[in-house]
Amino acid sequence: MMKNPSNSATLYAARCIADYAVRTGILGSRIVCRPVYQHMGAVLADSVLQAGLNYAKVVQPRITSILKTYPHATTTKTLKRIIEQEGIPKFLQWKHREKISRFDNLVAFMLEAKIDSTSELSRTLQDKGFRMDIRQVRGVGPKTIDYMACLVGVDCIVVDRHIRGFAELAELKDDSYDYLCEVFSFAADLLSISRREFDASIWRYQSKQSARQLSLGFIQ
Repeated sequence: MMKNPSNSATLYAARCIADYAVRTGILGSRIVCRPVYQHMGAVLADSVLQAGLNYAKVVQPRITSILKTYPHATTTKTLKRIIEQEGIPKFLQWKHREKISRFDNLVAFMLEAKIDSTSELSRTLQDKGFRMDIRQVRGVGPKTIDYMACLVGVDCIVVDRHIRGFAELAELKDDSYDYLCEVFSFAADLLSISRREFDASIWRYQSKQSARQLSLGFIQ
């Protein structure tokens, strides 16, 4: 857990976010956090596919299929053998070149870094040096790294459009990734809830707000 914010301005922003979360009532009921996998194939596939796609309709069915079809793809070495035999498009059920290339490069990176299991990945993703190294993989930025960390059980915030939208509603001015990550992480600490739970609560709240706005638009 974060012991102290970087400065008083960050502490003030975190308090604003925490107070706004209380006012909206988003913490009133238990929510489902992102799943935690002990399956490298599912972790890397989910991390690559999630960006820019509808999770419930496009990503989740593919991850469910991977877990069912390739239950033994729990380690990077086994995953490598599978994709050599089956091919990445079949494994991911995806044909577009960019995500296939990113998945291939991510698997290669894990092999080179000697990260074979999700428990090893969980430990190394908490190391700043490793986080900088993995960003050398084309298309892997801080959001993908934090998302991957959540999938292996690291307690962290993923700064996505829902977090950014919530920050805007709470009238935060700075929308840089690192700043919002620190502010929302510390806000969760102030509220005495896990960051993964806070992240999921905001995701649910913002999703409902978006759905409500869409329905109003159709009515008008």
